[in-house]
Amino acid sequence: RRAVRLPAPATTAPAVPAGASLDVEGITPYVTPNSDFYRIDTALRVPSVDTADWKLRIHGAVDHEVELTWDDLLALPLEEHHATLSCVSNEVGGDLIGTALWLGYPIRKLLERAVPHASADMVLSRSIDGFTAGTPLDVLQDDGTAALLAVGMNGEPLPPEHGFPVRMVVPGLFGYVSATKWVTELEVTRFADAQGYWTPRGWSERGPVKLESRIDTPRTGATVDAGSTVAIAGVAWQPHTGVKGVQVRVGDGAWEEATLADSVSADTWRQWVYRWTPTKGSHRIQVRAVSADGEVQTSVERPPAPNGASGWHTVEVRAA
Repeated sequence: RRAVRLPAPATTAPAVPAGASLDVEGITPYVTPNSDFYRIDTALRVPSVDTADWKLRIHGAVDHEVELTWDDLLALPLEEHHATLSCVSNEVGGDLIGTALWLGYPIRKLLERAVPHASADMVLSRSIDGFTAGTPLDVLQDDGTAALLAVGMNGEPLPPEHGFPVRMVVPGLFGYVSATKWVTELEVTRFADAQGYWTPRGWSERGPVKLESRIDTPRTGATVDAGSTVAIAGVAWQPHTGVKGVQVRVGDGAWEEATLADSVSADTWRQWVYRWTPTKGSHRIQVRAVSADGEVQTSVERPPAPNGASGWHTVEVRAA
């Protein structure tokens, strides 16, 4: 990995606008450093893959099988794209989520070479460690979805624990059905004929990311100064759809509109802040998001299994 020099992207990502990052202590950074990016693995050891040996095979219900080497992949016109990824096992308010700048080649263009059969509706991706994920074929073929066969993360080759040399990145889907690391195979098939690793273990066949929001500051149990201005702030997300509003409620009061930061695209989370002047005593703070298509985040509390947690993130603080 240390010897790898990634080519310059043929298509660069838009610059992160200055307004994407709020000046609020304790808020999550807009772009997550590689060292802080969450990890979920099924292997006991991180696979070690030599780029000289790596190959990707596309096969199954296709007119033409496609095989790609590392050099073949790097010779293609690579694209940059910011995207927020999250794990289906993330609890409400959890931290199994992060945003990075990814460098890779659009999976849809590789599928165009293979020409999937009309009867196919799923791509079963396989990792070198045996993990599999079933991704809807139409999502991977969608011109408006930046599904990448990624080789770079935040300006450097993928870290080993994040899939070096090659992984999948698909905005809008939970990682268990899309984000295969150390990927070596794409089998075009049908949901009726194949299953990804987690489906027979009780998780849903398809995993669209839900509309969610989180309070980063203040945290539960914090003491704030009564009569002062307190920044209630955090992040909200629904990658591929986008977020157009965030609302905050203190106690049983009315929902108040928070101020939203900018974002690069709908594929990333957005920071938000609400300025609050507390009175003395204990206070319950809740947050909910509104998606770009008008959906209001549900209050129904559900655990992560089988298709992602839901509910409003709530913190309890004391003002003195």
